Amino acid sequence: MYQFSRAIYRELAPYITESRPDARGTSSHKQVLDACEAALERLATDRHYFAKPARTLFYDIRTHFPMSAQKRVLQTVVHYIGLAQRFLAENPLAAHATFTDEPPTCRATTRKGSVCQRVPLPHNGYCPSHQHLADTEHNERLAAA
Repeated sequence: MYQFSRAIYRELAPYITESRPDARGTSSHKQVLDACEAALERLATDRHYFAKPARTLFYDIRTHFPMSAQKRVLQTVVHYIGLAQRFLAENPLAAHATFTDEPPTCRATTRKGSVCQRVPLPHNGYCPSHQHLADTEHNERLAAA
């Protein structure tokens, strides 16, 4: 997954305006790279609760670019986040393992309130025992729309 965050950074690095470092002394380049990596880590480990990753990343990094480069920044972010989402759809367990040694767990909780420890299905994040919750979520989204 790091290849996606690094690709975003490499493509956008020439357009970054070098402003004064922030309160911690971090340069604009480092802030953009950190934001790219954080967005892709969240996408890999918690993608079912990360509704609009491209928009979130763009909002996080847009202040480091001049107005003339904003369109290019948005297009680059949307392109690479789309590629990352496609990669995640094909390799969900491998992408998750990039960031953590712990296996992914089901999104549901047990009757006792603890997190279900079973391995989820790749397409919805629920284990076979809690598959019915995915159908409920889908029906609630349709009713809201």
